[in-house]
Amino acid sequence: MAGNRPGADAVAKCDYCSTTILFGGVRDGNARYCNQRCHQFGWLLARCNDLPDELVDEQVLNVHGGPCPRCKGPGPIDVHTAYRVWSLIVITATQNDPQVCCRSCGRKRQLGGFVFSLLAGWWGFPAGLIITPITLTRNVMAMFGGPSPDLPSTQLEQAVRMQIGAAIASSQRDSAAAPPTAQPLRSTASR
Repeated sequence: MAGNRPGADAVAKCDYCSTTILFGGVRDGNARYCNQRCHQFGWLLARCNDLPDELVDEQVLNVHGGPCPRCKGPGPIDVHTAYRVWSLIVITATQNDPQVCCRSCGRKRQLGGFVFSLLAGWWGFPAGLIITPITLTRNVMAMFGGPSPDLPSTQLEQAVRMQIGAAIASSQRDSAAAPPTAQPLRSTASR
């Protein structure tokens, strides 16, 4: 987790998903998160960093080389993020939607985020007029860029760590030693 430290740079980024934080966010010590959900995921991920690298690496390679959890088609599988914005007069809301899936499924979600933002993003002043072009550009860059098909991304490693950590937390919760509630990043979950 790359962190935001005071004076590190002028633009704040979420310590979990690396999204640029324009307004607000959640602080936890020196860490900053874009929302409460990222804060929970970041908390869980920090505890998952002690998992044996061999276990995580093996699971990451299995997921990366396996079938797509969404369409059951061939891989490579990685984390593909779609971006959305909607606005209404003075309210503007953004959403990052990371999905563990194949490139084709990822592009479909990114195209959907692009179209949604194109139609619903402009209706707020002034933030909608500023954030909508940024969101549209992020989706286009994600559609034509994205993670390398040759190697699993850091985001996929984080997702696998979270799944392993959530399974451990679930077993601890069953043993009456429960950490705060957090769900693992799954192929059908959205932020």
